Amino acid sequence: MLRTVVSLGVALALSACSPQNATTETPTPVAAEQQQTLQSGVIKKNMDLSVDPGEDFFRYVNGKWIDNLKIPADKSSYGSFTILRDESQDHVMEIIRSSSEGDFVDGSDEQKVGDFYRAYMDMDTRNALGMTPLTADIEKIEAIDSYDELARYFAYANRYGYVAPFQIGQEADFKSPENYMIYTWQSGLGLPDREYYFKDDEASQKIRDAYLKHIETMFTLAKFNAPAKSAQMLFDMERDIAELHMKKEQVRNWAANYNKVSVDELDTYMPNFPWALFLKEMQLEQLDSVVFLQSDFMKQIDALIAETSLEDWKVFLKWGLLNSTASQLSQEFDTANFEFYSKTLSGVEEQRPLWRRAVGLTNAHVGEVIGKVYVKKHFPPEAKDRMTEMVNNLLLAYKESIEQLDWMTDDTRKQALDKLSKFTVKIGYPNQWKDYSGLTVDAQDLFGNLKRSADMRYAEMLKKQGGPVWKHEWSMTPQTVNAYYNPSANEIVFPAAILQPPFFDMNAEDAVNYGGIGAVIGHEIGHGFDDSGSTFDGDGVLRNWWTETDLSEFKARTATLVDQYNQFEALPDLFVNGEYTLGENIGDLGGISIALKAYHLSLEGKQAPEIDGFSGDQRVFIGFGQIWATKYRDEALRTQIQTDTHAPAMFRANGAVRNVPEFYQAFDVTKEDELYLAPEKRVKIW
Repeated sequence: MLRTVVSLGVALALSACSPQNATTETPTPVAAEQQQTLQSGVIKKNMDLSVDPGEDFFRYVNGKWIDNLKIPADKSSYGSFTILRDESQDHVMEIIRSSSEGDFVDGSDEQKVGDFYRAYMDMDTRNALGMTPLTADIEKIEAIDSYDELARYFAYANRYGYVAPFQIGQEADFKSPENYMIYTWQSGLGLPDREYYFKDDEASQKIRDAYLKHIETMFTLAKFNAPAKSAQMLFDMERDIAELHMKKEQVRNWAANYNKVSVDELDTYMPNFPWALFLKEMQLEQLDSVVFLQSDFMKQIDALIAETSLEDWKVFLKWGLLNSTASQLSQEFDTANFEFYSKTLSGVEEQRPLWRRAVGLTNAHVGEVIGKVYVKKHFPPEAKDRMTEMVNNLLLAYKESIEQLDWMTDDTRKQALDKLSKFTVKIGYPNQWKDYSGLTVDAQDLFGNLKRSADMRYAEMLKKQGGPVWKHEWSMTPQTVNAYYNPSANEIVFPAAILQPPFFDMNAEDAVNYGGIGAVIGHEIGHGFDDSGSTFDGDGVLRNWWTETDLSEFKARTATLVDQYNQFEALPDLFVNGEYTLGENIGDLGGISIALKAYHLSLEGKQAPEIDGFSGDQRVFIGFGQIWATKYRDEALRTQIQTDTHAPAMFRANGAVRNVPEFYQAFDVTKEDELYLAPEKRVKIW
């Protein structure tokens, strides 16, 4: 399903805003008392104090940890997010174990959780079945004898998450966010991004060669005809589709990409494609319009669909089916899938334990059943109360910052403040849980469980269409270590699992928490004002609320940030893509800037305590640096640079703080330091 939520580190927009009144850092008697009763939250054993923070702040905060860490064999990278996700999985496993080992009534929540897990874990049955779970779908593909039947199968593939040349899904209408809309977007590739098919460097060519060999291996395991010849044809076909894809840097431009097409006009855009038949097959024949998010792609894929033989399409669709389900088939398919998608692309040395993969799948399909228990066990009410207070302080800091901006006119400022006042905040867990009563789960039928889960979700989608948007829904479960901003709802959401160290420490003085979860909060609020989120107003409507002068100034400031990040070299001759990561970089910069301002506000005029030898401002920055503690394999770093809207962690830490004036004061950063930027070159947006 299409999701327009923006996850932590995916797309935000804000910039440095220095507080007007600097806080004195000399401890008072009150501060001294706090020093005795509260921890600093600074993980001193991880720091490399031999590094000048102005040279490399990331290594200053995390250097010893990085040097001593050996990335686990089943990980492509390892850091704060990874550690907490493993811990969350451990907690979820305890919940699942109590369900999988018990004897519960059929249809109960416990039975569904336990049997979903058991079905995946039963590798003996999976090995015995081999390709059998795909037999009916392969027969369906082989029976395609016309382009009408091909379109019917595209609809079927969309329903069950198999690969098709374009995808279709439901989300709130960007122009009328109280109602749902059906969107289309480009698809059809087995490699992560279009550029993988065309870049001419040695590493990219090795990946293409490995992918071609992987397709042949999978076709051989599946006993498909002429595996080598079919693999080459398929690769060439994917490359043709990739050539039509919109470049990733343009995909986030919702304002430019929103193209609403009435059902009556679909034939004008795609004269060869039987839209009426396709929509009927998807049970969407009552639609009056759809939105093409990449309209040029949809126009061009129409000709490619018609010009490609049905026999070639059958190979493409069988690959889409096999590739989408390989990790749920027998051990040999699962292993072959791992060898390319994890080992080749990300450098992972061995598979995650089977139980962790089973937990991941169970979470994906019955996650809120697990979430209800997780919250009771691992999310105390006082954590939500303290988090709510921090969010309120961040919103207040944003308000003051917007009111004080010297580059924004009053007309735009009024709109920005209106949007800020309308933010919805969700913390911990949903007020209304998903209903899984219609889902049947069988411990002996993994593929049946997956299809029935897809059917349940699809029925829910059809039920929503035509009605008001379900504002109570969450796009992440409580046990997810992440956060997101949803522009069409103008909401920021913080699942329970992220509210733990190093992001949030109930036993630490507030400074490090403002640098950690405070910067995350600021980051998510900032999504509403970044290069993408700023195209939505306070009611979630996609519209331009900027004056021409202010929009021009905003773009000029963000262009400077793009240039800064383009200079970061992750590997020899591999640089961060400043344009593609712009939203995240704006968010990180705004997050730490506003978090620092909010920390100052939280002191209510009192002096910040000095703890463990660090001032309040220093601990805010160190808290920010700690959340980005991450070490990468080279393959994973290359993949992240090419496919992810997040810059690698070390650049997120260093790239943000060098634009914040208080960083220079806190750590005595001078012109001789590597991170130094002249005042006129530091980016300030919000």
